[in-house]
Amino acid sequence: MLYSATINVMVKAARRAGRSLKRDLGEIEHLQVSLKGPANFVSLADKRAEEILYQDLAKARPGYGFIGEEGGMREGTDKSHTWIVDPLDGTTNFLHGIPQFAISIGLAREGVVIAGVIYNPANDELYIAERGKGVFLNDQRLRVAGRRQLNECVVACGLPHIGRGDHEEFRREMIAIQDRVAGLRRFGAASLDLAFVAAGRLDGYWERNLQSWDIAAGMLMVREAGGTVSGVQGNDDPLLTGHVVCGNEFVHGELIKILKRPA
Repeated sequence: MLYSATINVMVKAARRAGRSLKRDLGEIEHLQVSLKGPANFVSLADKRAEEILYQDLAKARPGYGFIGEEGGMREGTDKSHTWIVDPLDGTTNFLHGIPQFAISIGLAREGVVIAGVIYNPANDELYIAERGKGVFLNDQRLRVAGRRQLNECVVACGLPHIGRGDHEEFRREMIAIQDRVAGLRRFGAASLDLAFVAAGRLDGYWERNLQSWDIAAGMLMVREAGGTVSGVQGNDDPLLTGHVVCGNEFVHGELIKILKRPA
């Protein structure tokens, strides 16, 4: 496949950071004897990957702004372009040696995401999207699943954990959706959940309290695969609210109806 120069820059950066994470993943099992060791090690792995991404992207596109999970906002001289980066989405999975984690890179122009790359170095799956040009997994074009019966659908969700999110609210939402779908899944990496919807592996996905770097690239992928993405109100922007709902037009609409219901 022939991709734009911007996508090639993003892919090169993602692969280099991915090699670093894959090496670090191999060390995790040796640290499991220590309670403190693995968490500290993963934090360093996260920061190391972000610095690789920042260096590569800044070298190729000097002046672009950079928002990273670890380093926050780094202002650029070019105020119209911003990289939105999660160097390690699925940190808890990574910490436990579960190969469901990813590097997510989005590029926004004037606040609109125009390009995205999501890369899981554990299984070498590389998702690529450009606005108006489609979305691809390892060079194969993707489309969202076409199911139009909720009881045939597999839907992914977030799952609030200790100290994070509204547990009661999630339980109400889970019960309401659980009663209507063929399966409910929690994989632990928002970027990959969105990519799986784009690939038709999942029919839908919803989660609350996310950050822009979790979802910027994946939202573009779902849309480029023919899907619909919004916040829980149905017409709001997940990049502003932090809440995301997606699927094909039918699944998205059905999930919104459930999630908008008063408690």
